[in-house]
Amino acid sequence: MNAEPESYLRRGFHYRTLVKAGARFVEINGAAVAGDYGAPEAEAQTARRLGLADLSPLPRTGFKGQGTVEWLSGQGVEVPGESNRAVRQADGALALRLAPGEVMILGDMAGQGGLPAKLNQAWESAGLPPRPPRGFPLPREETHAWFLVTGAQAPAMFAKICAVDLRPQSFPGGQIAQTSVAKMTATLVRDDRDQVPAFHVLADSASADYLWSCLSDAMAEFEGGPVGFAALRQL
Repeated sequence: MNAEPESYLRRGFHYRTLVKAGARFVEINGAAVAGDYGAPEAEAQTARRLGLADLSPLPRTGFKGQGTVEWLSGQGVEVPGESNRAVRQADGALALRLAPGEVMILGDMAGQGGLPAKLNQAWESAGLPPRPPRGFPLPREETHAWFLVTGAQAPAMFAKICAVDLRPQSFPGGQIAQTSVAKMTATLVRDDRDQVPAFHVLADSASADYLWSCLSDAMAEFEGGPVGFAALRQL
């Protein structure tokens, strides 16, 4: 069933661009997500070569400040021991340590978002003033667009628009780069799937359409293209 993105509060920041590209939307955990672009089987092959997916409607959250790491650890989150590293959680979520006192949580790829919701609820129900300090929440769903670039050609494509060497020998799994992509600030996270290179791209939500356009242009020479959630589930 094709979900109408206008009927959902949670949808991609540039969903109109996806509609023009032929996206067919599905409902996942109360959000409208691009399920496919009319050819899910072909998109599965594209995802292994060079695919671009919009995960912006899916749950994510963040916390920052004194006591953040200790509080998250007390909530059962495995926080990386150093900055610019990411660790997979038991439920499939990803914990990104961006700074000594800043952590972003990306929900599981099934779209259920259990950990972000659990942490937001736990923080809100703890009461004020906090004892001991536990940092403060950051509304990452509103501030950051979330794309996923997959495929064997991904490092070569990024070389056109990013100065960081993303080949596996230089940028292994779980590595984070806070850098410039297409002349705008972005966070890259390597998160390979089924031996297929995969990179989360997080950037200013107001520039989502610009970044999507830049990535699409850079992918053209590698025969890359947009892929839906159905193709990602096959990785």
